[in-house]
Amino acid sequence: MTQKKALIGSRIFDGSDWHDNAAVVFDSGKILGILPVEQISSEMEKIDGGEIIAPGFIDLQVNGGGSVLLNEEPTVDGIATICAAHAKFGTTSLLPTLITDTFEITSRTVAAGIEAKQQAVPGFLGLHLEGPHLSLARKGAHDPKLIRPMEDEDLDLILSCGLALDALMVTIAPESVTPEQVIRLASAGITVSLGHTEASYDIARLYVHAGVRTVTHLFNAMSPLGHREPGMVGAALDTGSLYAGLIADGIHVHPAAMGAALRAKTGPGKIFLVTDAMSPIGTDITSFTLNGREILRRDGRLTLEDGTLAGADIDMAACVRLVHETLGLPLEEALRMASAYPAEAVQISGSKGLLKPGFDADFVVLDASLHVQGTWIGGSCVYQP
Repeated sequence: MTQKKALIGSRIFDGSDWHDNAAVVFDSGKILGILPVEQISSEMEKIDGGEIIAPGFIDLQVNGGGSVLLNEEPTVDGIATICAAHAKFGTTSLLPTLITDTFEITSRTVAAGIEAKQQAVPGFLGLHLEGPHLSLARKGAHDPKLIRPMEDEDLDLILSCGLALDALMVTIAPESVTPEQVIRLASAGITVSLGHTEASYDIARLYVHAGVRTVTHLFNAMSPLGHREPGMVGAALDTGSLYAGLIADGIHVHPAAMGAALRAKTGPGKIFLVTDAMSPIGTDITSFTLNGREILRRDGRLTLEDGTLAGADIDMAACVRLVHETLGLPLEEALRMASAYPAEAVQISGSKGLLKPGFDADFVVLDASLHVQGTWIGGSCVYQP
């Protein structure tokens, strides 16, 4: 029989409310509740959590970390390294993300993801396949030679992966995927996301009707908001059912644009934070390779030699600090953007994203300046500085 544990914090945010001088009580990887400190029984193991305890961060777009890029190491070990690298920054669940690649690499990634689930790799939530079924006109850093329409074998592979994983996100563009294919993906419980597309407002809405649920890195690599053609950005903000990822590094999107989008977004769909992180996270490396092309790390930016942005050099805790400190969002809303809202986006909000009874015991411990002091996954401390 395991011993109940109580993680004590000066302040605890459960996803809805704050609790002062309280403890998260958990056992066997699940949360039992939040109690005032004076109600903790002597039978419980007491653990000092520090200033702030909040739901663990959930990142739905993570290309790499710890010197590993998923495209270059589509293995269980590669996935485990990426998850461990981001755990240092408070991320307790993530979707390792495969950038546009060959069918062979995609197949290897799918196999590795299924094995990672079987091995219960800490922090592994599922996969995000970002391409190759995108628009050449909005390719960004994706290799144009590898972008192509979705064929039957692609669809079958994705469907098989969706059945095996707890969460699967697929970024597609209407230029390369039909509404009928989206219907099949969405019907299988796969989170279909629009991104890297020139789609008009009306086309985007058509694909939402087919089952699209999210938008990949809002503003980046998509048709912009215009006063006569609202574009993909307009559809994302105006369509209540859509959730949208946002890279909050101050480089991919100007803070003023972030603030405008947050004020304009129609619900119940929310804007949530993603890092779009690459292999340098948690390291001091200054360059790496993607599809045979060198990516340079300079002054907080990751770019191809021609200056095209290629992912982001930021962690989730830093994203939370930016939207709280630079945009002035209340701390609880900044924390929800990194936990509750991404959980809702991929439909796991019944088990993750909140500190509620029955939820997974995934927490991040922060100091007063919102730097990570501890990360817990499934009731186990996986990082402490």
